[in-house]
Amino acid sequence: MTTAKQLWLSLIVVNVLVIGGIAYSAFAPGASTKTMLLPGKTSHGHYQIEMRCDLCHTEGNGLREDACTSCHEEELRLAKDTHPASKFNDPTNAELLSVLDATNCVTCHREHVAEQTLPMGLTMPSDYCYHCHQETLETRASHADFKFDSCATAGCHNYHDNRALYENFLLKHVDENDFLDEMVGLIREPMPIESEASLSVADADAPGEWSGIASDDLELLNDWASTAHASAGVNCSGCHLESPGADTEAVSTGDQAWNREVSVQTCGACHTGQMETFFQGHHGMRFAADLPPMTPGDARISMHADSSHRQLDCNACHSGHRFDTAYASVDACLKCHADEHSQAFLTTSHYAAWQNEISGTAPAGSGVSCATCHMPRLEDDDGNVWANHNQNDNLRPNEKMIRDVCMQCHGVGFSIDALADEQLIQNCFADAPSVHVESIDLVKARFEERQRKKEARSKKK
Repeated sequence: MTTAKQLWLSLIVVNVLVIGGIAYSAFAPGASTKTMLLPGKTSHGHYQIEMRCDLCHTEGNGLREDACTSCHEEELRLAKDTHPASKFNDPTNAELLSVLDATNCVTCHREHVAEQTLPMGLTMPSDYCYHCHQETLETRASHADFKFDSCATAGCHNYHDNRALYENFLLKHVDENDFLDEMVGLIREPMPIESEASLSVADADAPGEWSGIASDDLELLNDWASTAHASAGVNCSGCHLESPGADTEAVSTGDQAWNREVSVQTCGACHTGQMETFFQGHHGMRFAADLPPMTPGDARISMHADSSHRQLDCNACHSGHRFDTAYASVDACLKCHADEHSQAFLTTSHYAAWQNEISGTAPAGSGVSCATCHMPRLEDDDGNVWANHNQNDNLRPNEKMIRDVCMQCHGVGFSIDALADEQLIQNCFADAPSVHVESIDLVKARFEERQRKKEARSKKK
């Protein structure tokens, strides 16, 4: 073969490989190579699922109508959205909508434009409130010196979620002490160690030939026997025996497979709320998108290098077979997170209170762990208390943390100030706030002014 023919053949092979690679990147579901074709950097809230272009886009790069609501609709409903699209269906708002289409999410939140993306994924100038609220500076003397790009200053206003900032709510909490006399948080009742359904080591039904949990492996079996699982009658087979085809290393057992690894879906069969909220957060949202699990190495914040390849599933925090919730509440977090806020936690009074609780020198629920703030407890209709596993549910805007977390121990005014103090957030609230937000002061002054006017009118009658 001549040199020229060899060169042409080489060029053809290279072109085929390049075109094939591009085609794979463009069409293979969840292919990590798709990131090479992104038109720009994906936002902090969506980069975890950026390989699934089809979650937001139609063929031809159009935008799906339900791209935003399929994930965020329920969140906005629970937040009692201050600016729902329905609010702007009033024909009298037509002129305003011609300037700012508030019925369309992408008016304010565009993807792949990192150079203009602000906190909360906002991609338009931060003084957008001006378009509809110009009269506020004229009708409220208290706001006369405020700038429109300061509306969303921490502790003032949010576009969607103002549950902790509404005037009536703030008025109820005027003049509260910084520290409440006692905690008012939810406490989960521990599972009784002994019950009619309780199982012991002797009851374990793991097959002896299975190398993962051999029946003579007393350490694992003793761990399991000490848990709420064994107390509730959940045997080894309850978690490890799955239908054929499970994507785990397995040993065939008749019509089912005995799996070394336990899937998130298996845990979710009993812990439904935990699984659903886990899928909504940054830790688990890839599961909901049928993508490989998130790893600390994929994160955009500081993580420990030796944990970079850990897959974030249930076992990442609740390692078998003890499923230690105390470990999952702090140690599991700090095993991955190396950022300043996380590492500073160990120097705080919150951590000292947590140490006292787990040592038994302080009552249950008196300590503050990572999970206390980032995975707050919820109560279902039956009175069962469980942890919200969407760990970023109350992070943005951070005032969402006030009602479910801060108010368990602190007054609302103190909480607003603390969450507005960027340096205090970095040192994990190790000190008192050095920032003061006037929100409650303004509400109090406005209420007192209304009272004076009301009393004046009464005297004239």
